[in-house]
Amino acid sequence: MQVQFRECDFFNLWIWLEFDTVPSIAEQQYVEEIFNSWFFIGKLGGFNAENLQVQETGVDISYFNYDEDESERSLLSLMHNMGEVEFQGTWARCWLDLGTTDALALDVLVNTVRQFSQDFVEIKQILIGGENEDWPTPAENPDAAFPD
Repeated sequence: MQVQFRECDFFNLWIWLEFDTVPSIAEQQYVEEIFNSWFFIGKLGGFNAENLQVQETGVDISYFNYDEDESERSLLSLMHNMGEVEFQGTWARCWLDLGTTDALALDVLVNTVRQFSQDFVEIKQILIGGENEDWPTPAENPDAAFPD
């Protein structure tokens, strides 16, 4: 699976997935759950790179003393908003306002989508940011979002 970053605005970010074939209804539901779960963790501040005490400890975490004060001192890292996951042909897309969440969130999403592609349905690529010339965003073409 190819991972490509384009122009990224954390407050107005489109993420695109291109499948090898048109995803089934069940596969679409899995993709929706990936985004919904990921966003919920982000909404609760789970992707706070300033407070990675366990990760920074190393592999031996037995009897690790978690520092509540250090945790309280870290800045908030919250996602703000997410649009619906949309599907068109072999493409899926989702709009996000990542707010103050850290870029760690995107690593977690890429890792999740890579494993999903290996275990469930092949995804050719994930595009993070920018526009998709095959499927204009509502900001590019307002009629695309609200057809007559």
